[in-house]
Amino acid sequence: LLMMTACADGRRRVYEIGDKGESWTEALGTLSRVWGNKQKRHEKGVGSGFTTATIEERKVMLVTLPVYSKPERDKEGNGKGRLHLWLTDNTHIVDIGPVSGEGDDEDEVTASSLLYKSGNNNEDELIALYEKKLIQPYEKKSPKPYENKKEGTGEASLGMVSVRLTEQLKRVKEVLKTWKKVDERVSQLCSSLLAQKVTSPENVPPHC
Repeated sequence: LLMMTACADGRRRVYEIGDKGESWTEALGTLSRVWGNKQKRHEKGVGSGFTTATIEERKVMLVTLPVYSKPERDKEGNGKGRLHLWLTDNTHIVDIGPVSGEGDDEDEVTASSLLYKSGNNNEDELIALYEKKLIQPYEKKSPKPYENKKEGTGEASLGMVSVRLTEQLKRVKEVLKTWKKVDERVSQLCSSLLAQKVTSPENVPPHC
């Protein structure tokens, strides 16, 4: 069982709990503190989407969090952040790619959620929902309400955007197949090296 927390220092900490369920332990060295907000921003940032699923016979976790572009030349800090889909099995981790639209940067996306529906014969579905700030234009009734305000902009309201992640789900399955091949190859190499070590002359006991 895993739990992700958005901390005041801008980092995302991940905690795991054992079978006994008595205490939570930070998953240092795997997932904890891998994600964070943009530089020089010490606040919780975007609410992440978080779900677990069994895909390609492997238990995985899917997360939506922003990825920041490189800053413009001669400017400090990070550029704008777009919402991305992340895949992990608590051993491997990879950025699958963007979820939000090009115009939906991190300052506009306030929270996100993931929905996964399992199915056979590629009938499974992955859907991202994210809350976005929508700017309502002012209605021109008199010049006074527009004093000290930009023309054509108004107060922000919140709207919900739904995105079917068909291509991203295909990518997830491709990555999982690659992980399986790599893990099998590494396991074979380790077994081979262990066999060589056991049968080496130094480890063979002397005959009586």
